[in-house]
Amino acid sequence: MRKKTIAVDMDGVLADIETQLIEEYNKEYGMNLSKESIQGLSEEEAFKERALLHGILNKGNFFRNLPVMPDAIESLQELQKNFEIFIVSAATEFPISLAEKVAWLAEHFPFIKWENIVLCGSKRIINTDYLIDDHCKNLDYCMGKPIMFTAFHNINKTHHLRVNNWKEAVAVLNETL
Repeated sequence: MRKKTIAVDMDGVLADIETQLIEEYNKEYGMNLSKESIQGLSEEEAFKERALLHGILNKGNFFRNLPVMPDAIESLQELQKNFEIFIVSAATEFPISLAEKVAWLAEHFPFIKWENIVLCGSKRIINTDYLIDDHCKNLDYCMGKPIMFTAFHNINKTHHLRVNNWKEAVAVLNETL
């Protein structure tokens, strides 16, 4: 019997990009942003200096050193027992991130095979049973069941099934078995 498939986003779902981005943005721009202060804002509203933001995201080792989201490793290991897991990242927007993301995954998620890593531009081509992502721009085009992982920029969005953390994600997905 074929296992159901799950596509899992990296930034904001597996990798805690918010923490590092806020820290770098504050350091570079002399701001005092916090996770609490940007709740409910779009990325454009939270990080108004777009050129600075793109400079941070294109800086070497930014993506390589992101912290892992709590419970992400154990959760994917558990889900892998009953699902085929694909890691999917719209990485081509920041080309420097490609090798960094592959190295980050090899370090933190060595149990995910290289052929189950998809670095792409648009996620509209992804055809899995489930997509776990923090961006509606990806979830809205999901061919399977979209699952929205809570992030500062989607907190006010209500048109997708929401999970707030990896424990909730595992519970929701295990209910489908």
